[in-house]
Amino acid sequence: MLAVKATQPLWAHSEHGPAEVPARELVARLPTRAWRRLSAGDGAKGPRVYDWARVALVRPGWPGRGFWLLARRRLTDGELALYACFGPARTSLAELVRAAGVRWAVEECFQAAKGQVGLDHYQVRRWDAWYRHVTLVLVAQAFLAAVRAQAGRAGAGGG
Repeated sequence: MLAVKATQPLWAHSEHGPAEVPARELVARLPTRAWRRLSAGDGAKGPRVYDWARVALVRPGWPGRGFWLLARRRLTDGELALYACFGPARTSLAELVRAAGVRWAVEECFQAAKGQVGLDHYQVRRWDAWYRHVTLVLVAQAFLAAVRAQAGRAGAGGG
């Protein structure tokens, strides 16, 4: 799952065969019935419910695999977020939405690592040094998460 800009050209089916079409144009072509209201999981303020739809993309030479443009429309103002997705051909819209929800959780973890243990406090000069820095930072973040979880259980009487 990769976030894409509305102007990003993607290979899709057109009336003249496969063509590069901007993501926003692919979404604009969707009929109303293509949209489904689904939750991407629980957030800080409860379920994260949006309208979701997908458009099949063209990717020849990958039998058994599916490629889609996944569109998320906010209920309050209709703002769109777009994702290019890849997975088994039989992947349902609900499964893509769940994957998008997990992506949000991963991004939250990276934001926490930037703020708490300095994930973004490195100027890359060599790959091996960057790799060591990221590895140590993520180990520190995992340690803090484990300590928080253990403290939460102890505080709840789980000891």
